[in-house]
Amino acid sequence: MGYAGAIDYLYGLQKHGIKLGLDNTVKLLSLLGNPQEKFHSIHVAGTNGKGSTSAMIASILQAAGFRTGLFTSPHLVSFTERIRVNNEEITEWEVVELTEEIRSKIEGSELNPTFFEFVTAMGLLYFKRKNIDWAVVETGMGGRLDATNVLLPEAAVITSINYDHSEFLGNTISAIAEEKAGIIKDGVPVITSAQELSVMNVIERRAGEKNADLFIYGRDFSVAIKSEDTSGSVFNYNGDSCFEDLVIALPGRHQVLNASLALKTIEIVSKKSSHHASCITHHAIRNGLGNIKWQGRLEFISKEPLILIDGAHNPSAAKILADALREIFFKKYRRIILIAGIMSDKNVRGIMAPLLPLAAEIILTAPAYERAASPQKLAECAAGMGFTNIHLAPTVKEAIDMAINLSAFSPQPSAKNSELLLITGSFYTIGEAKEILCGRGIFSSLRETL
Repeated sequence: MGYAGAIDYLYGLQKHGIKLGLDNTVKLLSLLGNPQEKFHSIHVAGTNGKGSTSAMIASILQAAGFRTGLFTSPHLVSFTERIRVNNEEITEWEVVELTEEIRSKIEGSELNPTFFEFVTAMGLLYFKRKNIDWAVVETGMGGRLDATNVLLPEAAVITSINYDHSEFLGNTISAIAEEKAGIIKDGVPVITSAQELSVMNVIERRAGEKNADLFIYGRDFSVAIKSEDTSGSVFNYNGDSCFEDLVIALPGRHQVLNASLALKTIEIVSKKSSHHASCITHHAIRNGLGNIKWQGRLEFISKEPLILIDGAHNPSAAKILADALREIFFKKYRRIILIAGIMSDKNVRGIMAPLLPLAAEIILTAPAYERAASPQKLAECAAGMGFTNIHLAPTVKEAIDMAINLSAFSPQPSAKNSELLLITGSFYTIGEAKEILCGRGIFSSLRETL
């Protein structure tokens, strides 16, 4: 199988759709020798913030000298972003080789894995082959029946839980929490952000059933922000240990809260052995947070023109983005041109509501994906909310060109760099924008989470 053949094969797995359940993954990993048993792991679930939190944990472990794997989804530009060791992405040819190997294992069997089941097995097998010490693994969707839930981790982390993927996880926040809390296992400590009461009730009940120690933000650990700007934040952490003047190179108060989850997780796993405790020093923690990079979350991808992307793809993420714009970015950038492309199965109005009032000009578009809502549908929703400063662009490329033209002909305030182009609404939209502006993608059309 060549490179093109591997691409065709991975594309073909999409026909199996989304199957929530562990049977396929358990059988597939058994065929591969259960690679997930060969390293320590940390499992991360939630609605928003789980990718950033996973990256922070992995960065600290790497800074402590551990060989660390990171498995996340979705990717923005290249499929290879999903599987990393010491922040080095798997190469495209390693993807091809593993695709060929795993395909040969399941040929002739009754296994018909989905795309995400196959990729989960690929990532875990790759980690085993690379002799990692730790894997930090983000769920794809949910938790209880997510393919990654084959792990028996050293700690389980649950970030903020809100409404998303309701068609698969349930129509109530409690039902969604039940699925996310499904990563909690017997005797495995759990670290969670502050949650609304109904969500916390589910997490506490599940932790009690599993005899798992539960550590809650605001009760067992906390942070205090000292300063923040568009490049990141300085904050203090208070848990079993106290750290002052930590720097995180990701902007937004939400990232400081994510960092608190990462720090508490590191505290917990470092207590499990004297070796871990001796390696995870204050220096490693500072370096791990200070050197963190994470794509697609308040990320500048162009200086001329100035373009910011953020993958806000549900109402809670859109509110977080809007809060960051008001609290940080409006101190420097007074005029925003917003480009939004949103999936048709998302809460379009809920995503738009916090963001549209902040934009001087609104450009509605659609990424090249069949689930994308048409610009016309988005415009109808925006008009129904009372917005008239609306422009339509059939493609993301045309939307970017339109935004640049609007920027060029707009009245410029006196302050330098006072105008900002913001692209958001979906990982598909920002991934396509980044591909257009920053370079060619590898397996870019396989961008979906599952």
